[in-house]
Amino acid sequence: MKRLTQMQTSITALALAAALATPALAQDFNLDALVEAAKGEPQLTVYDSTGKIVEMAEAFSDKYGIDAIGQKVSATSQLEMVIRESQAGNVQGDVLMITDAPAALAQLIPENFIYNYLPPDMAEVIPESYQDPLTVTTNANVFAYNTEVHDACPVDNIWALTDPEWNRRFAMIDPLSKSSYTDWFSQMESHHDDEIRAAYEAHYGKPLETEFDSATKAWVAAIGANAPLVTEGDDNTSAAVGAPGQEKPFIGLMSSAKFRDVADKGYAMAICDTLEPWVGWTYSKLALIATGTDSPNAAKLFVHYVLTEEGIAPQMVDGKVPTNTTIAMPADEPSGIVDLWDNLQAYDSTTGLEDWDTRQDWQDFWRIHYSR
Repeated sequence: MKRLTQMQTSITALALAAALATPALAQDFNLDALVEAAKGEPQLTVYDSTGKIVEMAEAFSDKYGIDAIGQKVSATSQLEMVIRESQAGNVQGDVLMITDAPAALAQLIPENFIYNYLPPDMAEVIPESYQDPLTVTTNANVFAYNTEVHDACPVDNIWALTDPEWNRRFAMIDPLSKSSYTDWFSQMESHHDDEIRAAYEAHYGKPLETEFDSATKAWVAAIGANAPLVTEGDDNTSAAVGAPGQEKPFIGLMSSAKFRDVADKGYAMAICDTLEPWVGWTYSKLALIATGTDSPNAAKLFVHYVLTEEGIAPQMVDGKVPTNTTIAMPADEPSGIVDLWDNLQAYDSTTGLEDWDTRQDWQDFWRIHYSR
């Protein structure tokens, strides 16, 4: 903890009072007061599932002169850590950058482990649907193919991945290990089941007849039965798809961030940009503050920082699209995901609690129907 002089303490106290007294109106928001208040607080720790958070926290420290560190922590571990730290009265993570929106909605916010903070001066540039809980970026998982072997994506419909030609040649993260995948199943069934059914008819030329109560369950069962390679992470999926020198490479479902492997590792891959009904799907990254933090102003300042182009830039190069509508994606972002944004299945947070409630059911469904 920093040692403060009496004068510094007085200035900090005044600034803190000003910040706390600030009404939630953009014209009255006082960023300078918030910065001064934050300087009197202990070191800020930010959890995020990407290692880029280390770079972001360092840049934040350099900009504002505030001691901050970033720690890479998976969404699942963040969930466990914030609950345990809160219950123990020993909060270590002050800000959570978490991709598990259903868990935040179902557990963390209702139990007051964390709280939502929207900087007042950002209210006009963050769409209302992203304000509570505060979504910082929208991230995408996309279907991809190997460009060394194929001139274009070799499938044009997600049902094609259930055909014998792609038996044992489709790769994705194990839905039992990453809840965003079972949330995706839930979102498809809740909002897009008719599109899955229509895609079946478009591919096979006949209506879907199934023993299941939804087209989504029929597709999930079919893809599981076609022996996909389930991986521990996107690195393995990216390698299965894009590693050079393959005769029969996989089609894979992976984060758009993995397209940096094209330049970094010499992988040959591209998004299946003509796939129906979607080329991939999105999920949200939230920024939330731990209720028991002893650095509440530094936490608010960091949330403000990541809503700016300067703050979120390290994640934009990985295809993470900021919700701040005034920020444009960099032209050299490697996946080109922005050009395909309208062809993604968008996450709908209105059924986030339903996604949470059905996770176990979808995991059980996958266990029953997956084989390899």
